[in-house]
Amino acid sequence: MPAPYSYDLRQKVIDAIELDGMPKTEASQVFHVSRNTINLWLQRKEHTGDFLPKPNHRPGNNHKITDWHKFKAFAQEHGDQTSAQMAQLWDDDISPRTISRALKKIGFTRKKLTATKNVISNSERSLLLRLNIWSHKKWSTSMKPA
Repeated sequence: MPAPYSYDLRQKVIDAIELDGMPKTEASQVFHVSRNTINLWLQRKEHTGDFLPKPNHRPGNNHKITDWHKFKAFAQEHGDQTSAQMAQLWDDDISPRTISRALKKIGFTRKKLTATKNVISNSERSLLLRLNIWSHKKWSTSMKPA
């Protein structure tokens, strides 16, 4: 959306029409403003008493999480819960999507370390094999126990 015309320009156009008696068509040519725009300004002045531009609020979310240190501590404490559960536990009325965006913003990851062949050391692997918790089939030939 383009920026609204300045209040100063609006004032000059309206003064030229109302005080100097300039026709709207001539004012639109002199000030390079469409006649429809001048009509809208005059209507707004008639209804509200002034011809200020309408507030130009851009769409977007209002950031409900403002205290990031508090949220980081909250995420550390409740990080094992879902976003919906965390949203219910948060002080304000907040959506699970807002929780997810905030977690991403602070760099919080939900990835868990699992017992994979890259994480378990050879001694741990041999202990698991001896206890028959881990089968030989799960390991490739290059990952033989020590």
